[in-house]
Amino acid sequence: MRASAFTVGAAALTSGMSTMTGKLRAEEATPSYKTQLKIGFIVGAINDDQMAHIAEIGADGVETTVWDIDVDKAREARKIAEANNVKIHSVMRAWTNFNQPDSVVADIESVKRALRAAAAYGASTILLVPCRTGVAAPAPWDFQIEYDPETLLVSKVCEGDNEPYQEYIKQQNIATEVTYRCMEELIPVAAYEGVTIGLENVWNGLWCTPQFYSDFVRSIGSVWVKEYFDLGNHVKYARTEDWLLAGGGATITKLHIKDFLFDKDKPSGGEFVPIGKGFIDWKSVRDTIEQIGYNGFVTLESGGYTDEQHVQIFKNFFNGVPVLNGVE
Repeated sequence: MRASAFTVGAAALTSGMSTMTGKLRAEEATPSYKTQLKIGFIVGAINDDQMAHIAEIGADGVETTVWDIDVDKAREARKIAEANNVKIHSVMRAWTNFNQPDSVVADIESVKRALRAAAAYGASTILLVPCRTGVAAPAPWDFQIEYDPETLLVSKVCEGDNEPYQEYIKQQNIATEVTYRCMEELIPVAAYEGVTIGLENVWNGLWCTPQFYSDFVRSIGSVWVKEYFDLGNHVKYARTEDWLLAGGGATITKLHIKDFLFDKDKPSGGEFVPIGKGFIDWKSVRDTIEQIGYNGFVTLESGGYTDEQHVQIFKNFFNGVPVLNGVE
């Protein structure tokens, strides 16, 4: 009888443990996301060995920094990439100085060249930082920008006395107005080439809050101008999730990825660190990407790991699990 009772008890215990294990597994299971993200790396000139490596490690595509290139050579680069099943998805034109009268004409022509190169590469986007300013601005965490919803011109940038920031306000408004004028000239070329202009504000002291930047990009009023957003660049201004929610899936065209360790005591508000070592809650960011319905490339702009480890980080991030699982 005792043996029988023990057997029944053991069976019940085993059954209970099985149920508990099943529950734990369910809780630990990878979330199912509907949005589809792709792995991108930044490269220079396209060559066969490089594209073979990109394909071998399991990445989906690349963003090239070589925008100043003849169309025929860009088409040859596209063939090399496609032969390795790699997509050249974007071209990094990066910094321009539309707010500087002595360089704006040349910069506009350079962006046109980048758009034509992007089309020849088979890329859908160029990354463009339209202006920069070096005048005194509020600390990143002190920005409280007030602007006209019609003109997007700024009247205040922080609470309290704005007198110390009058030159900054002036330069911010100049940047907004000249970017509008430059886009008027660039949008027809973008439309003709079928390439989106992805505007990025990369510590250039402009459009420094999530809603202001997204409102500015949308106010341009063209399907050919959207946000190119970096998940790690703007942590010192606001949470990554807030930037994503302000932009939304319809306004954000592409994403970069890096991590940032926020620290008010440092002159720059912190420092860039390898992914997983910073301030960003990557599971929350992935959930927010799902919420806004963004589908597309997430391109690496970070270091600290091998290419293969970065691919694992991408996969972890995409699946909503701790980004350093299997990496360290």
